[in-house]
Amino acid sequence: MPLYDPEKRAEKKVVPTADGTPTLYSAEFDECYHSTRDGALKESLHKHILPAFSLAETDKEELVILDVCFGLGYNTLTTLLYFREHPIPGKVKIFSPEFDRELVASLERFEYPEAFKPFRPVIESLARSGRYADEHIEISILFGDARERIPQIPLPVNIVYQDPFSPKKNPLLWTREYFADLRRIASEDLILTTYSSATPVRMGLYENGFLLYEAPGGEVRQGTVASLKPLPLTPIDMELKKERNPAAASLRDRDF
Repeated sequence: MPLYDPEKRAEKKVVPTADGTPTLYSAEFDECYHSTRDGALKESLHKHILPAFSLAETDKEELVILDVCFGLGYNTLTTLLYFREHPIPGKVKIFSPEFDRELVASLERFEYPEAFKPFRPVIESLARSGRYADEHIEISILFGDARERIPQIPLPVNIVYQDPFSPKKNPLLWTREYFADLRRIASEDLILTTYSSATPVRMGLYENGFLLYEAPGGEVRQGTVASLKPLPLTPIDMELKKERNPAAASLRDRDF
């Protein structure tokens, strides 16, 4: 198992990104929370929110989203930004695991993009209590180890933003066993988005029964969309990939 370094957890610095929105660099993971090349806000919008909501079935009484992991909250806040222009009829519940309580508590002081200004009450509530709720939205930050908290989510999940630190830096959130946990809480119409196009990641999803597709768009570097049902996207032929590369394998918990 990889050992995280709590002594480095507080070592973070603000880093500008290509779209002018800020992110943080984590010394603990030696990685930024967002792609500096694509831009923090642009990455959230084009790698997660737009692909997910162009494909998800949103005409529901209740839509459940899993945002892995909360970090600076860009994916969750960009979801709220999307809803301002594209409201959906039902209630939305967002669950987001996060083990860095100090980071979340500090978000009241983080200089978010101007686009997030309307969500200042949301940010303040999440920073102080890890929760926010109004008549349309409920957001719950699940503090602790994501591998322990995700299986405890009480509702079938309709959308997953698979967005932890990279497989090289945080491999336990990319293994075959981890994706099995996601499969167990997934609704039949689940849409999963991720920035990763790595073969071991795609193998882990495929081995758990997910269908894989090239992510739509072209505004950012391409990732992967996964689902349990056919989608109107370009499919990824994992059987052909295995035929061409017999050594292709998923990441496994036992390897770390």
